[in-house]
Formats: sequence, structure tokens, C-alpha cells
Amino acid sequence: DYETQSSYDIRLQTTDSGGLWYQTSFTLNVNDINEVAENINLSESSFDENIDASSVITTLSTTDADASDIHTYELVSGTGDTDNSSFTVEDNQLKINLSPDYETQSSYDIRLQTTDSGDLWYQTSFTLNVNDINEVAANINLSESSFDENIDSSSVIATLSTTDADASDIHTYELVSGI
Repeated sequence: DYETQSSYDIRLQTTDSGGLWYQTSFTLNVNDINEVAENINLSESSFDENIDASSVITTLSTTDADASDIHTYELVSGTGDTDNSSFTVEDNQLKINLSPDYETQSSYDIRLQTTDSGDLWYQTSFTLNVNDINEVAANINLSESSFDENIDSSSVIATLSTTDADASDIHTYELVSGI
């Protein structure tokens, strides 16, 4: 392995049938050949919902025995490419095309390829997770919008509920001043 040891120093001896010998040293050099990358690395594997379209989701890097190799990245077809169309690769950055919504889609499956300066490539698939961020309620709903006169002072006149993208949120209610 060139990256581990690029040369070997050896010493050889030759001996003739009369017992006379000669010794000399040699340096054997290992040729550095281009090797296929070993992995694609993501700086992050999850991102928040509701971020802007074209936001950088993660920065890409490559594990390669050839440390001086320069790599390019692209989304490719194959196993795990279900959501490739939701992303764009620009240089070494993966960007999302539309603002993500956890309640609509909580994860994305993509397939990436890294290609080195010698045109050797490596592909792998990733699952990117969307972080569920607490969102502001969209509306307060009343079960009734009118009630009869002369009812008891402790009568229930309406049941309250809230429209909220975060279905598991629990809401409390209070009367506030204002218009």
C-alpha cells in the first residue's frame, strides 16, 4: 500500500560456487495508483422542517486513500434514490429544492456518487431525517358560534379546539384583551 509505505530498502547477497560473495542495497519503489474512494461523508444527516428552499442540508466529503484526490458529487439512480429529485448538489453541498414539512415527509432517501480526479467513483445511499419543529397554531375553532339567552352562568356555550400542524400538541385556552 503506497499510502502506508512508498518504498522498501533491501540488501541482497550473491554467492558463487567457490564461496565468494557480493552484497549490494536496493530501493524498491511502490507505484501510487489511483484507488476507489471508500465512503461519502455527510456533515449532517438531519435538518429542520420549514427551512427555505435552496438551503444547504449538508456538506459532502469523501474518505479516499488518495488524500490529494479532488472529488465531485452528484445524485445518481439506483437503490435508495427515491427522493433524489427533492435535492440539488452544488460543489460539495447538498441543497433541498423545496421547504420541507415534517408532517408531510419525515425523511428522504437519496443516492450519491463521488468521482475522483482519475474518474474512479463510489456510490452509496443515505436516509436524511427531518426534525419536527414546534409550529404556531393556525386557528382556534369554536363548536358553536351562538347561544341562547337566559342560560345558567356556568353553562358551556362552545367547545374549543385548535388547528395545529403538530397534532400531538396539547393546548390551553384563556381570554385575552384586544381586538
